[in-house]
Amino acid sequence: MEMISFLDLHKINKPYEKLYLQKTSEILEKGSYILGDELLAFEKSFSEYCGVQYSVGVGNGLDALKLIFMGLIQTGKLTGGADVIVPANTYIATILALLQCGLNPILAEPDIDTYNLSLASLKEAITSHTQAVLVVHLYGQLSEMQEIRQYTQERGILLIEDAAQAHGSVSDNGKAGAIGDAAAFSFYPAKNLGCFGDGGAVTTHSAELAEVIRALRNYGSHIKYQNKYRGFNSRLDELQAAILNFKLPNLDAENDRRRQIAHRYLSEIDNYKIILPKVKSSKAHNFHLFVIRVADRTHFQNYLLEKGIQTMIHYPIPSHKQKALSEFSYLSLQVTELIHEEVVSIPISPVLSENEVSYIIDVINKY
Repeated sequence: MEMISFLDLHKINKPYEKLYLQKTSEILEKGSYILGDELLAFEKSFSEYCGVQYSVGVGNGLDALKLIFMGLIQTGKLTGGADVIVPANTYIATILALLQCGLNPILAEPDIDTYNLSLASLKEAITSHTQAVLVVHLYGQLSEMQEIRQYTQERGILLIEDAAQAHGSVSDNGKAGAIGDAAAFSFYPAKNLGCFGDGGAVTTHSAELAEVIRALRNYGSHIKYQNKYRGFNSRLDELQAAILNFKLPNLDAENDRRRQIAHRYLSEIDNYKIILPKVKSSKAHNFHLFVIRVADRTHFQNYLLEKGIQTMIHYPIPSHKQKALSEFSYLSLQVTELIHEEVVSIPISPVLSENEVSYIIDVINKY
């Protein structure tokens, strides 16, 4: 069997080639490349898909988070320097967004089974200065949103979703992006809904927050050359918006294919050396990543590579151990550090064949 790529983006995007070329020609002819009809169409479609009133296309997922917190500070709903609870095992971008907005991240241990922030870990991390909780739907699985939503509402604490990996994940409370006060999405090419470059969006039910963010993404301006806020330049361009528009209708079907593969992994991988993820509800997980844990990770990865299977690590170094965040290096976060030492992501994508899935399962079972 040929090498099984961790993620074959060429194969995923090949069906959209003709549409891409056609849309590129149309946009070229129109001569409108920024803040045009394609973006408006995508913002409307994505709002309807997520079940929110407002969607604002921005430059990338990091900017989406920053714009949310800048907007909340600008509208007086959040105080500069306030504590914001965030799971410690998230990608560094989540924490960078808080720091770059002048907020104080409080790193909370995740649940060892789901890798997400739990209500119990949230309660342990809460402080008298906590004004917001930033949940991360890591690997595509929704956090305990019903319990966390109730807890934050009772205390007047804002609840923000980092939904950068959770496009289409859904619970009884709604889809990712529609449960908290606002949510940030990334459309990086490797995401379940990915464009052909960088892209992102903010979703919210708040008209006030959406209006402020629309200005902040555009130099703080609602009207050209009139700047109400100290904003910056972070706009989802017309071509990327168009690509997302013609990929969005296929998202649910592609997520379902990922779930089918995940079901096979969960039911057919049988090796005591492998710790499988705990999934509370298949619909609440879009399986952006299928992450297992194994004690001797390097040996395991080399074994799979020798058998023609590529893997990835999400993520090898926890944020509080990064040089860029040295102010957090004093923290002892045993659960987070264990996760980062053992996690391995195995291939899962809508273009994997049944034979490839069977081969991956067989190879892992023989490890």
